[in-house]
Amino acid sequence: MTTSFPVRTLGTSGPTVSALGLGCMGMSALYGETDRAESIATVHAALDAGVTLLDTGDFYGMGHNELLINEALRTAPAALREQALTSVKFGGLRDPDGGWSGYDGRPGAVKNFAAYSLTRLGVDHIDVYRMARLDPDVPVEETVGAIAELIQAGHVRHVGLSEVGADTIRRAAAVTPISDLQIEYSLISRGVEDRILPTLRELGIGITAYGVLSRGLISGHFSRDRELAATDFRAHTPRFQGANLDRNLGLVEELRQVARDKGVSVAQIAIAWVLSRGDDIVPLVGARRRDRLDEALGAVEVTLDADDLAAIERAVPAGSAAGNRYPDAQMSALDSEK
Repeated sequence: MTTSFPVRTLGTSGPTVSALGLGCMGMSALYGETDRAESIATVHAALDAGVTLLDTGDFYGMGHNELLINEALRTAPAALREQALTSVKFGGLRDPDGGWSGYDGRPGAVKNFAAYSLTRLGVDHIDVYRMARLDPDVPVEETVGAIAELIQAGHVRHVGLSEVGADTIRRAAAVTPISDLQIEYSLISRGVEDRILPTLRELGIGITAYGVLSRGLISGHFSRDRELAATDFRAHTPRFQGANLDRNLGLVEELRQVARDKGVSVAQIAIAWVLSRGDDIVPLVGARRRDRLDEALGAVEVTLDADDLAAIERAVPAGSAAGNRYPDAQMSALDSEK
């Protein structure tokens, strides 16, 4: 196990974690077929490399992802298991056919979700607990207040937020300390920079950034002729459709030249760019295989100077991506986009 992997602190009230976290969603759902053995080996490899933050959601595979993390932690050496920190999203409602039916942020539901997650994960506490999307029918004060009660009872360590806007962040922070906001942030998803990021920094709240490779779109590994399985939600995402995809892959080719000049991969320069946006930002990498994990972790060794950052901005200017990051119905559920 490495002892030199860089660390960052999630806001002024949150935990100190590895500078990159491992997003585990794709090991269970939404990206087509999965390989359980390789997924567990990837979690082990991440922990062994010094990654401490494991991010999941109780609705990823309807509990499958939490059970997978449970198995990975149980089968890891004790020293690695003890360094792991769990970040859990809750509130997404599913039906038996895998469909979505809204979000539930009622205090009683919050505690119910937590009870199930603690059991599935096999842990005595959750390090950061957050609702995946704002429940429009429940004041955010009530939802985060319930998490604060879970902290008082010893079941949770920190309150997080996910995909909410500046006004909601302020309301939540007035109730209880918030460690971080989890939100999509990448070279082609930069809306957070307008109002949300300044608000977070004013309030001393960190960011765990997901989608830093835009679900593989700007990884350097996605091609125009790749066929996506029906169970892969990217097949229904605007940025992966038709002319939008052509436009976005054109941006990747511009970025590829910058990466080549730097002597790194496209994925590494894209992740390094997110790392460069501030020490209060912890990117989550969604690697499902050990080779992709190794590539992603190499980003912490990449230092971007002013010339590098300018070249990246020329290759992928802010606002240059084509298509929304989610289909319209899902975009409408994002408080962060309002």
